[in-house]
Amino acid sequence: MRRTYCIITIIYTLLVLLIPNFILCFTEQMSYLGSLCNILIPASFILFILTISRRIGINIWLLFPYFFFSAFQIVLLKLYGRSIIAVDMFLNIVTTNPGEVAELLGNLLPVVGLVIILYLPVLILASWMWGKRHLLDNHTVAAGRRLALVTSIAGFLSLSVTESSFRTIDNVFPLNVCYNVYLAIDRTEKTASYHTTSKDFTYSAVPSHPASAREIYIAIVGETSRAENWQILGYTRPTTPQLLSRNDIMTSVNALSESNTTHKSVPMLLSTVSACDFDKNIYTTKSLVTAFREAGFNTAFISNQRYNHSFIDFFAQEADTTLFLKEQELELDNNTPEDLRLLSVIDNIIARENTKQLIVLHTYGSHFNYRDRYSGIKGEFLPDDYDEASESNREKLINAYDNTIRITDRLISECIIRLDTIQHLLGGIIYTSDHGEDIFDDGKRNFLHASPIPTIHQVHVPFLVWITDSLNRLEPSAFERMKVNMSKRVSPSRSYAPTLIQMAGIISQKIDGTQSLLSTEYLEKEPVYLNDHNECVPLRTLL
Repeated sequence: MRRTYCIITIIYTLLVLLIPNFILCFTEQMSYLGSLCNILIPASFILFILTISRRIGINIWLLFPYFFFSAFQIVLLKLYGRSIIAVDMFLNIVTTNPGEVAELLGNLLPVVGLVIILYLPVLILASWMWGKRHLLDNHTVAAGRRLALVTSIAGFLSLSVTESSFRTIDNVFPLNVCYNVYLAIDRTEKTASYHTTSKDFTYSAVPSHPASAREIYIAIVGETSRAENWQILGYTRPTTPQLLSRNDIMTSVNALSESNTTHKSVPMLLSTVSACDFDKNIYTTKSLVTAFREAGFNTAFISNQRYNHSFIDFFAQEADTTLFLKEQELELDNNTPEDLRLLSVIDNIIARENTKQLIVLHTYGSHFNYRDRYSGIKGEFLPDDYDEASESNREKLINAYDNTIRITDRLISECIIRLDTIQHLLGGIIYTSDHGEDIFDDGKRNFLHASPIPTIHQVHVPFLVWITDSLNRLEPSAFERMKVNMSKRVSPSRSYAPTLIQMAGIISQKIDGTQSLLSTEYLEKEPVYLNDHNECVPLRTLL
C-alpha cells in the first residue's frame, strides 16, 4: 500500500508541475517538435529529482523552486494570457511598492487559490513523508530513473531536429525562467553600482537664455495613462475638460512609449537613453536634472510614489530638492486626491522665487487600483464601484479609470495657471505618461500593463506641451516647428528630455537634436520597444 501511494504521489507531482508546460505549448504557439521539447526535457528532470534518493519527501522538497515557478507562471498566464515569467517580472517585485502588490493580488484571488489547491497539498504531504521517513523501494527508484533517461533522450532528440530559432533558454520552461532569474540578478548588481559607473558623467550643459530672465519649467511624468482615454486627444468622454477649454496646448496623437514598465520607461523619459542603447548606457548616464543644474537651474524632484530602488530614485537624488511624498510624515487633506496635493508643494517652490527653476513631478496617476487615485471626492463617471477586476466589470473599471484622467487634467491645468500668472516668465510644461494600460479591451481578457508582449493600449500614451507667451515670443519659429513635429510619429522615450532641455535654452552635445520636437532636424523613427531582455525590437513585430 505504501508503495502504491508513493507512486501516485510521484505521478501527481509530475503532472501538476507540467501544467504550465502544457499550457505554454498552446499560448506560445510552439511547433509539434518544440512542444515535445518543452514537455519531455522538464519531465525527465522532474522524474530524476523525484527518484534521486529513496527519501520521497526530501525529493519533492528539492523541487520547491519548480513549484514556485509553476505557481507564478499559472498566475501570470491568467493575468496576461501568454508568455513566460519575464526578467521584468522579477524586477517589478523589487521596484513595485507593497500597496500596489496587494491591490493586484486582491484581484487575482481565484487563480491564487487555484495554485494553492494544486501545489500546497503536495508539499504538505511531502513534509509528512519526510517526517515519517517514508522510503521508495529500490524497484520504483530504478524504474523512475530509467524512465527519466528515456524521456531525456527523446526530449533532446526532438530538440536536435526542431527549428533553429527554438532555444532551451528561451523556450523550455522553467529553463527560460531560470535564465531570466540570472539576468534579473545581473541587472540588480549593475544597478547597485550605478553611483560608481555614472560618477564621471556630464552634459557639459550651458544656458543660452538671458541670465536675468526668470524661468520655470515643470516636467510631469504620468503613471499608467493611456492616450485613448484623453478627451483632448479625441476621446468622446469629457475626461480633460480644463485642458480642452484652452487653445494653447500642443499635443501629439501619435506618441508611443518604448516600454510598458515604469522602471524602464521613466529613466528613458528623463535621460538621453532610449530602447536602442538602454542596456549599454543606462548604468553610466545621469538625468536631465543634472543638465539643468549644470546650466544654473535650481532643481526639484517631487514624487507621489514610493522609493523603488531603481534609476528613478537615483535620478531624483540629483536634484537640489528631493521629496517622495509617500515616504514623508505629512499632515494631508484626505478630501484632496493625492496628485492634487502636489500643488501645495509646487506653490512652495515657486514662492522661493529662484530665477531659474526646474520642477519634475512623478505622479500617482492612473495605476490600478483606480479608485484610490481620486479618493476623497466623488467621481464624475459612475458607477465606479467594481468589486474585482473582471471583464464583467469593465464599464465600472473604465468609469473609474476615466475619473483618474480628470485628476491629471486638473493637475496640469493648475500648473499652467500658476505659471501663466507670473509676468514675463520664460517657462513651460511638458507631460507624458510612462505607459498605458489594458482594461479588457477589444473583447480580450488583457488587463493591466508590463506584460512581456505589449499591446497598443499599453504603449500609446498622451504627450503634450504648454509654453508661456514670453517664451513663445523669444523663439516663435521654434514653437511653430514643434506644432508641425508633434503631428508626426513621436517617441516620448526619445523626445521628452531633448525637447525640454532645448525648450529651456540649454545647449549640450549629449542631446540628440534629431529627437527634439523644437528642432529643424527632427527625424521620425520607426517605433521600437525595449523587450524583456533589453533588446530593441520593432514595435510592429509585436502589435
